[in-house]
Amino acid sequence: MNYLNERNEVLNCARKIYKSGLVTGTWGNASVRVVDEEIMVITPSGMDYNLMEAQDMVVVDFAGRVVEGQYRPSTELPLHLRIYQQRADINAVVHVHSTYALSFAVARKNIPVILEETAQVIGHEIELAEYAHCGTELLADNVIKALGNNKKAVLLANHGLVALGKDIAEALKICFIAEKTAMVAINASSLGAIYALADEDVLLLNRKFKSYGQAKK
Repeated sequence: MNYLNERNEVLNCARKIYKSGLVTGTWGNASVRVVDEEIMVITPSGMDYNLMEAQDMVVVDFAGRVVEGQYRPSTELPLHLRIYQQRADINAVVHVHSTYALSFAVARKNIPVILEETAQVIGHEIELAEYAHCGTELLADNVIKALGNNKKAVLLANHGLVALGKDIAEALKICFIAEKTAMVAINASSLGAIYALADEDVLLLNRKFKSYGQAKK
């Protein structure tokens, strides 16, 4: 079995989004780019998260052809492919249907940057991609348009959230931070107006976070 590390990364992410409640049933999906190859590893379509194993992950080339795997890839394959084709800086994509982020997607409102950790980890307001049916090229088009050249997260109208990262750990962290931000925004709105951080503060916090923590030896 080839690409075992990538298969395990995707499998572990899939288990985490399910166990944490970011998805229910068989919804949601995750993928990683195989570095230096035009290959990705993605979750299979419609499989029980509790039953998935590493060998069930599907290896797909950037033309959309299954290279390895006995199952069909996620129905959101066109979306994942388009992101990797358009964004060389991105090596992982995670798509969830988490409750609070989805509330913003249904209201068709952007998630504002109201927390310092949102500024640090995501660095921008999470904008809304126009509605299109799941699994379609039109949805992929709308997402790419909303993401632009540097955004790390986007809401899908009436659908969910997509997070991007340099690796799958970053993409997963963005899912959790986006969900927390949406939850706090909704809770705080019951107390009155909510206040987003100023653009200059978001930029400063995001820049400083890049050197946060211990230096690598």
